[in-house]
Amino acid sequence: MMDAERFCAVLRTRGFTAATGVPCSYLAGPIEVYSRAGRYVPAANEGAALGIAAGGALAGTRVAVFAQNSGLGNMVNPLASLLMTYDLPVLAFVSLRGWPDPAGDEPQHAVMGGATAGLLDALGAAWWLLRRGADGLDTILDETEHELARGRPAFVLVEKGAVGSALPIAPVPVPVPAPAPAPAGEASRAPSRLEVLRALLPELRGLPVVATTGYTSRELFALGDAANHFYMQGSMGHAAAVALGLAWTAPAGRPVVVLDGDGAALMHLGTMSTIGATAPPNLVHVVFDNGTYASTGAQATTSPTTDLAAVALACGYRAVRGCARPEDAHSELRGMLARPGPHLLVVRVAATDGGTAPPRATSAVSAPDLHRRFHAWLAETSATPVAP
Repeated sequence: MMDAERFCAVLRTRGFTAATGVPCSYLAGPIEVYSRAGRYVPAANEGAALGIAAGGALAGTRVAVFAQNSGLGNMVNPLASLLMTYDLPVLAFVSLRGWPDPAGDEPQHAVMGGATAGLLDALGAAWWLLRRGADGLDTILDETEHELARGRPAFVLVEKGAVGSALPIAPVPVPVPAPAPAPAGEASRAPSRLEVLRALLPELRGLPVVATTGYTSRELFALGDAANHFYMQGSMGHAAAVALGLAWTAPAGRPVVVLDGDGAALMHLGTMSTIGATAPPNLVHVVFDNGTYASTGAQATTSPTTDLAAVALACGYRAVRGCARPEDAHSELRGMLARPGPHLLVVRVAATDGGTAPPRATSAVSAPDLHRRFHAWLAETSATPVAP
């Protein structure tokens, strides 16, 4: 395994003085090294990361891209219609989740794990494999130089364990719009997401709940698995879209709650505009904002400089609220469920403490069975819709 500092030092000698991307735990070390140096831009999604690097190429600056292969689909359009059309040389490091053994990773990575290389081949994009335990980075970069010199993108697929970690970055404090004031004498601190979920759980009983990928789904599962919970372990950024589809087609009067994260919401922020335009009165959008991508190593998101509540209002949400205490989150959610929406509730929560991660829902129930169970529950309860 090559340590992250050495890995980045090699890249810098090749002129890659800056980086961008979307976090993956396999590439957490290099992202942290570039971030500490103030030379990393957190992209909203993988396609945007290629766009940022393309802009650097236009300016004559080399910007490395770090991403997870689960987001390769987001890269296809800018890869095919921008980089390869305009001969823009960009070097991307893409982690190989779900490879070489799909059964050894989470189920949402199984399909892409086996398809990553084939997709790049189909697009005519050159790629190399950086293996665990092999010190082949310099040789690979020598070869990528030939592709970059031709104005072509180059991809380095990174096996788990090929690159080591780095010292963690202190999380950035996260501002929250209109937080509820703490009672006199109470110490000011952000609660854990688990504390807030525990407070919200009584209001979620009997309602369709869509939980975003990462620790949100895992913590909800740990608190108490239920058939009305749809845990999204992949498809980052699309939980709100799934919830919109549910709310739009659900029986009249049945509220739908989506439990989202700041990084996921930012990844596909345009969905908030679609929600506002569609205006489903039965949708409540809850965003847990900790300013980090918790499950990939607590890399910083851009939420501290983005007022999600103001964005939601501008997109047409009926009402928005922000809070920072579990009891306030509970009361706000109860009120929103009683009024026509769509609503947005932004809850400030603490960054992960790096402790033991809760179990994945698919450790007990397979992903297809989770879908079938949720669908069956929805069908069984649709005859008696819940009044908002």
